[in-house]
Amino acid sequence: MSRNNSKGIIAVVAGILAVSVIVFGAFFLARNVFVPKNVRNAEDANAALTRMVGKIDPQTATPVKSSVEYTEQTDTTADELPDLDNNKVTADATTDLYAEIWCSPEKAGSGTDGWMRELAEDFNAKGYEIDGQRVSVRIRNVSSGLGNDYITTGKATPDGYTPSSRLWIDMLAAKGIACDYVRERTVGNVAGFLLDKDHYNELVDTYGQADLKALTEETGKGNLTMGYTNPFTSSTGLNFLVSTLLRYDRNDLLSDTAIEGFRQFQANVPFVALTTVQMRDAAERGSLDGFVLEYQLYQNDPSLSKSYKFVPFGYRHDNPLVVLPTTAPAKREIIERFADYCDENGAELAERYGFNGLDDYKSENPEIDGNLLLSAQKLYKDNKDSGKPVVAVFVADISGSMDGEPLRALQESLINSMRYIKSDNYVGLVSYSDYVTIELPIGQFDLNQQAYFKGAVESLRAGGGTATFDGICVAADMVQKALAEHPDAKPLIFVLSDGETNSGYDLSDVSEILKALRIPVYTIGYNANIDALKKISSINEAASIDASTDDVVYQLKNLFNANM
Repeated sequence: MSRNNSKGIIAVVAGILAVSVIVFGAFFLARNVFVPKNVRNAEDANAALTRMVGKIDPQTATPVKSSVEYTEQTDTTADELPDLDNNKVTADATTDLYAEIWCSPEKAGSGTDGWMRELAEDFNAKGYEIDGQRVSVRIRNVSSGLGNDYITTGKATPDGYTPSSRLWIDMLAAKGIACDYVRERTVGNVAGFLLDKDHYNELVDTYGQADLKALTEETGKGNLTMGYTNPFTSSTGLNFLVSTLLRYDRNDLLSDTAIEGFRQFQANVPFVALTTVQMRDAAERGSLDGFVLEYQLYQNDPSLSKSYKFVPFGYRHDNPLVVLPTTAPAKREIIERFADYCDENGAELAERYGFNGLDDYKSENPEIDGNLLLSAQKLYKDNKDSGKPVVAVFVADISGSMDGEPLRALQESLINSMRYIKSDNYVGLVSYSDYVTIELPIGQFDLNQQAYFKGAVESLRAGGGTATFDGICVAADMVQKALAEHPDAKPLIFVLSDGETNSGYDLSDVSEILKALRIPVYTIGYNANIDALKKISSINEAASIDASTDDVVYQLKNLFNANM
């Protein structure tokens, strides 16, 4: 080849490279020139969002219907629950003959949350015998509400059950599962709300004392921002719900007076937390003036006791211990022997770990049965949004990394969770990979919309890159347009993803927009980069759920019960 030809080829290649740089540079500028740098208010955010969605240019899918089957179902079915092995055994049995006790996390965990676990390990080391045979106990860490669900459905049953509060045992009795008390109290604890000291003093100055009546009154007026945990899963959340209803009508927590009072209070609650951790994080960021917590946890956290005042409320959390109707006599005897051991050896350890701190506190709430508790949960589900609908868009990751089990779990969990979305809410669906598709425009979640939603979910296929924030932008734009038609509605976005973003806009491009529009973005991670998802959810105090493929159905049920 001649030198002139070589120079010609080099010139052509250089020209091609130059054109490529110009083209891709222009594309980059086109995508990013409209990224907002100073979003001062909702008007700025909407304008920026409109420009960004224009650059994303989402597709719109052809609607596909699928039949929606309705059968008589309980609130929780065995198929929704995760495998029992997802709940860690923290003190294992050491003998062939043993009794398994499900224990709430504040006494089955580690450190100061390990009161019953440590006593079980000591008990097992002693070598106790019954009828000449050595015995031991196994402690499994199972949250109170989850344990109640396992037992109710029959998916799994322990020999002994020790939730934080007896309210769960009363609900079991209402469902026909009458447990026998081994101890009405194993170790003392109290539920309460925490207020920063300035707000605490303001309540005392205004009402003479800082109690639940003062708290709910000021929250209802919009003068306090209060947070509490999901009453379907949390002992403190359930206690707070029932106590709040009784505060409005002591004689009938289901009366019109109680419901109207709860609605007024709930209208000024920004969110109901799925976990105590979510609630505490929100408080630390200054989003909450007050939140609920158990006294034992408050005692063990110097930063809390320094910054907040603790005010007890509602029913005591004395950690009862019961045996189930199915528990064999020999195992009942083991649990009785273990309860005796806890009585004889647990007092000093309990005090050291923050229990038994408010033994003089007595509940002023009247005794109520389990049927009323179940009705209170239903009332919460029907009235938690104060009669206002929800406008929600589900954003489904269908990138290549979601192929296989993650996508199947996403589809199963969304379809199963449809039953927990109220029909007067407004729901849409977006999918994303390298590009974004509006699978279903927002519409009222009546039977027709449900059929389209199910069809759209079933039609999802995985492949391509991951433009998570492009999907969020399109969803936010859809929500804003729906809010123009339904201005009193509550906006929500749910992102279902493995958390890996590798194309399109990024978090810094959309965070100020979401913050200005005050749209909470709940994230559900499938074998995910949870840290990335947490950053998205933290923008407006939403939850981020680490849902492995075998428990995401149950996780989503709880999420929707709290928010949809």
